[in-house]
Amino acid sequence: MIKTGEQHIASLRDGRTIVIDGNKIDDPTGHPAFTRLVHSVGGLYDFVAAPENRELMTYATADGERVNRIWELPRSREDLVGRRRALEAWGSLHAGFLGRAPDHVASCIAGMYMGLDAFEAYDPARAKALADYYAYARDRDLYLTYVIINPQADRSKPASQQKDAFLTAAVVDQDAAGITVRGAKMLATGGVVANEVFVTCIQPLQPGDEPYALSFAVPMNAKGLTLLSRKSYEAASPSVFDNPLGSRFDENDAVLYFDDVKVPWERIFIFKNLEMCQKQFHATPAHVYQNYQAMVRLSVKVRFLLGIARRISEVNGVLAFPQVRETLGQLAAEAGMIDAMVAAMEAKGTNYNGYFVPDRHTLYAAQTLTQQLYPKIINTLRDLAGGGMIMLPSSVKDFANPEVAALIDATQQSPVASATERVKFFRLAWDAVGSEFASRHQQYEMFYAGATFVTKGHSFRTYDWAAAGALVDGMLGGYELADEVKHQQAAA
Repeated sequence: MIKTGEQHIASLRDGRTIVIDGNKIDDPTGHPAFTRLVHSVGGLYDFVAAPENRELMTYATADGERVNRIWELPRSREDLVGRRRALEAWGSLHAGFLGRAPDHVASCIAGMYMGLDAFEAYDPARAKALADYYAYARDRDLYLTYVIINPQADRSKPASQQKDAFLTAAVVDQDAAGITVRGAKMLATGGVVANEVFVTCIQPLQPGDEPYALSFAVPMNAKGLTLLSRKSYEAASPSVFDNPLGSRFDENDAVLYFDDVKVPWERIFIFKNLEMCQKQFHATPAHVYQNYQAMVRLSVKVRFLLGIARRISEVNGVLAFPQVRETLGQLAAEAGMIDAMVAAMEAKGTNYNGYFVPDRHTLYAAQTLTQQLYPKIINTLRDLAGGGMIMLPSSVKDFANPEVAALIDATQQSPVASATERVKFFRLAWDAVGSEFASRHQQYEMFYAGATFVTKGHSFRTYDWAAAGALVDGMLGGYELADEVKHQQAAA
């Protein structure tokens, strides 16, 4: 189906349990902490449903049904590029600030489905559960989030050796119908506006951790499931003018607590298998496909930040300064590198089980570099703006006072913008660079793919060291010590 925004918003009124500011709520659609986010997500689905976007944003399944392209399983490079263009169009609606928009976990589940053979080798029943769930989520165009890491406690010990055996979500019981799960997982980014959650563990598990080695999906309103929301930046941003990003695109993050949640076998993809928890990501295209989506999103976000950078220079009348053009040229080169690496992932892609998947090492190289690059870009925007993002009126209420508005008009000047336009722009710039919302995004971009040693490890693991070594061996094989000795003796 092609879901509309209205249909998605209605689906969130399902009685889920969200805890925020000491209170339990069961409907995020009208709550001041989430309502603008809800409508921003609704806008994504309306964009897909618009007739003029049908070819860009949807594709036909084997039975001829049109569905959202986020679920597409590309058979060729052309398919992959077409899907990327759809992801870019979606990302442009939020300028890349919805890191866990519906296309992310859909990419993960689709990648797992492409590697269905790994699941069949493990357990045909679990493979069938995964295949059925992929079709179920695709055909209903579900918004999925995921929780794939364990709560931070004593990180020197595995899950099974923590003080509380059920700190991390684990199996409590099982029967013919399914399993019972108790404990916590993190970090359900976007969970308050998602339909379902994919629960598993991407961190390596140790012998003894078998009760935690699970992979399953449940609805957000599952009995016993509670979303423990962090502070809402939207709630702290009553004016869109003052916080144009945080007020509309705070996707929120939440710890999930499973209080003896029942999970049926048909929703369970891995059960108590340490090795398979890793294989579901790395022996299938899942990890590459989901993070390829993340790099497409980041390329849109960096493009937006470069637009902010140039506009700062124009508003401040410094675009013609050689040192400013040099700074913008450096930013442009870095943005171009990200775009080029996304294109290279596609150009160097390979076939896997009849599907066309992005190149692994190019992906991990891009993740390694962009973890370092994002804070550098943010700091460069700070350098360009100087005090411009700080010397702003206290809030939009200042404009409602004619006397204060006159002072704003007198003090907020620009060669290319009115006082109102200048304030509006720098409010946007600050929300992208310096607000609490922006600070969360810097942390997110630096760690969503794991700590830097994780991404560097992936890069090390997937690089073609044999080809590099062969070049060295070829050069070393081009000369011999004995020949050089003879040559020197003859010359003497």
